[in-house]
This record gives sequence, C-alpha cells and structure tokens, in this order.
Amino acid sequence: MATLYRCKTPTDRLCACGKVARRLRRAGIDFEEVRVAVMKRDRPEVEDLTGQRFVPVLVHRDEVIHDSHRIVQYVDYLESREESATGAR
Repeated sequence: MATLYRCKTPTDRLCACGKVARRLRRAGIDFEEVRVAVMKRDRPEVEDLTGQRFVPVLVHRDEVIHDSHRIVQYVDYLESREESATGAR
C-alpha cells in the first residue's frame, strides 16, 4: 500500500494533491492519505522523507516521490510496465 502526504484541502479538485489522489485511484493503487499541517514549518515528516516541506509526496514500495508531475509520471510508468507484462494495449 502507498502513502500520500497531502494538504488539508477537503476536495480533490482544487490542488495538485487532489490531482495525484485522483490519478492513484484511476490507476487502482491503494493508498493511505496523511493530511499534513497547513504551515510548511510544521511538516517535519515530509522534510524527513524528502529534504523539503512541499506536498504532495508519495511513498510507494521503496520509492519516495515528490512533485505532482513526477508522481503522475511514476504512476504512468507503473501502468505501462503492468500493461507490458500482461500484453495489454
């Protein structure tokens, strides 16, 4: 199971964190959401993982990915690998 560190925005339509959550759901990746503090200075768990305090951050298997664009690219990569393995187009 993956872990998504994200902002406290109550919807998936208003921010980059929501974009990532929607993409993970569409890919069928189970994930736990950790809502982090609004103030960046109050996000030590994110800083411990990535060396910076911005969200979203995805922890999946041994990978820690930050930045919504990179996370979406990672999910696309996982899906393409899965399709290659199953022979689907």
